[in-house]
Amino acid sequence: MTSPPLRAKQNPSVAVVFVSNGPGELSTWVKPLAEKLHSKVLMQPRGLNAAVSLRLVLTPCPNATGQEEHAAKSWGQFEQITPAKHFWNCLINPKKYGYWPSQGLVVFLGGDQFWTVLLSARLGYRHITYAEWVARWPFWNDRIAAMSSKVLKKIPRKYRNRCTVVGDLMADLNNLAKKEEPLPTGTWVALMPGSKSAKLSVGVPFMIETADHLKELNPNCQFLLPVAPTTSIQAIKDFISTKNPIAGKYKSGIKLVRQATQDLPFQTLITISGTKIHLQETTPAHGLLSQCDLALTTVGANTAELGALGVPMIVIVPTQHISVMQAWDGLLGIIARLPGLRHCLGLLLSAWRLRNHGFLSWPNISAGRLVVPEKVGRITPEEIANEASQWLKAPERLQGQTNDLRSLRGQPGATRKMAEEIFKLLPKTITESN
Repeated sequence: MTSPPLRAKQNPSVAVVFVSNGPGELSTWVKPLAEKLHSKVLMQPRGLNAAVSLRLVLTPCPNATGQEEHAAKSWGQFEQITPAKHFWNCLINPKKYGYWPSQGLVVFLGGDQFWTVLLSARLGYRHITYAEWVARWPFWNDRIAAMSSKVLKKIPRKYRNRCTVVGDLMADLNNLAKKEEPLPTGTWVALMPGSKSAKLSVGVPFMIETADHLKELNPNCQFLLPVAPTTSIQAIKDFISTKNPIAGKYKSGIKLVRQATQDLPFQTLITISGTKIHLQETTPAHGLLSQCDLALTTVGANTAELGALGVPMIVIVPTQHISVMQAWDGLLGIIARLPGLRHCLGLLLSAWRLRNHGFLSWPNISAGRLVVPEKVGRITPEEIANEASQWLKAPERLQGQTNDLRSLRGQPGATRKMAEEIFKLLPKTITESN
């Protein structure tokens, strides 16, 4: 008996193309919006005979990790993903990277806004930009979805009718986080050493020793370490072993990694001192992070995510490991690479911050004032543990920081409004048939 013929796949008539770059934008903007679009009848069914296909194009970015494609694939939201290393070739010859319908929409969700303008022009698609702080190319944008009225006011008057204030996409993280299972009772501290090797090589040994000291000061503390999609538990183990020269400068080490149990669905790293650190491998870990009392974190997009979740934090920048910090992004990496000056990194940063009120974390940058503590310089795990202990003993201080963080973000509902703006730009033949 012969098998029945397979049903031929019908190419979608319209493509919605997300353009983004780094891990922070992917987890806080791209993933929630993709899920919102797929929850609409318009985006169903997926794949076979779908009228609209959802695609992701990653752009070159110095803050990217190279693992963004892998992370996005694991979500199962996109029919097609173009990695950053193929962006320029895709721009020159899109057909080499799959079928592109004659009609479509390009959606900017992170990176350089100009790359989105170029791609929409090359494909002949319409274009919408989500502008968090500024819309750089309003005369080329079909629509602008602004985070706040401040963005709208910066747009030339003759283009303001193209702009709609949708709100803060990150403000919806709290609603998404509430769906997660609750953590076991206790005082929970999140450890966020970074996602790149340069930060992990410092952050992992520093924070694990900090956890040991903090456990001595607060025996009820429990620790959560979200494993970034760009690394692994094995890599975490390597960063606190002899494979990492910096680890030798710290006292802590790993005794074993215990497998997950029915009562606690995490693998657990147990230090030589007996401190248990629970490893969360599912990303993004917003639901679990939102339940933590305090986070110890490096600089980067994670400070924006924690701020959106309202999680109090201490931002840690130990400047004693100058050779590694040359590979960091942003201001820290620039100063660390300056010949003759890089060995004075801590003093330079302190002078710059005092003179210019400069800040390194997103909450402080957004507010223009000190909302979360930034510990910069030749700091030690003991010092950070002592400060963290003081915060944990003062619930009113933690709540005050939470309130400040939430006041910096917009009202929830931006993801839904952004989806509505996307639907408005799709062909009427598509929207009227659903």
